[in-house]
Amino acid sequence: MNFLSLFKRKIIFLLKKKENIDKHHFKKSTSLENLFSYYQTDKAEKYKNGKGHGFSKYYIKHVKKFADKKIKFLEIGCGEGISAAAFTKYLKKSTAYCLDVNLTNVKIRSKRIKYFGLHSSNVRQMLKFLKKSNQKKNSFNFIIDDGSHDLSDQLFSLNFFFKHLKKNSLYIIEDYKFPNYFERNFDVEELKISEIITKIKLKKYFKSKIIEKDTIKELFSSKIYQYKGNGNYSDIVFFKKG
Repeated sequence: MNFLSLFKRKIIFLLKKKENIDKHHFKKSTSLENLFSYYQTDKAEKYKNGKGHGFSKYYIKHVKKFADKKIKFLEIGCGEGISAAAFTKYLKKSTAYCLDVNLTNVKIRSKRIKYFGLHSSNVRQMLKFLKKSNQKKNSFNFIIDDGSHDLSDQLFSLNFFFKHLKKNSLYIIEDYKFPNYFERNFDVEELKISEIITKIKLKKYFKSKIIEKDTIKELFSSKIYQYKGNGNYSDIVFFKKG
């Protein structure tokens, strides 16, 4: 993605009318599942006229502890901004930092949602984002990778952002088995995320051209939680940083 394309998309994003969700008010007891459904994200049990991924119960299990805390989270591949909307309503003191290569799809705005148009596998753009948003190491309470699902992007993002998690925080990869299911997503000759998880659980060291040694070391000290969603291709993994 060249500079002119990103610039054009940014202009469209800035000019596009978006719904101000700061005017939306929900009862304190409103569940994350209901918020996912309200904002029509496929993370919900039901999505449009069919089944959603059904990830809400897993998110509730792991992020509920942040409900009344002032936190920051990062979403890679924010799409329309609807899942960030649901999370910021559920986690009422949170601020969302949303990355996407194409912000023209965004239809949500909020004082607590910050958007950045960039490619999450571009080191220069990532460093610029961190500087612009004043993020340092140990910045985020959880990070969600719901981007391209290409293996190269999954590995790059994991390597780049894992160090920016606070201790005992979460790195989450949605649809992490897409490179197992679809040849188009297996775009680099590296271990798949599922294979890396197996290596970690068996305490077998592995080498990678993308994931650095320091990140590998941190991954080995993490706790891993894998879950199956509603669909045949719905999988999610939570790495809890040690």
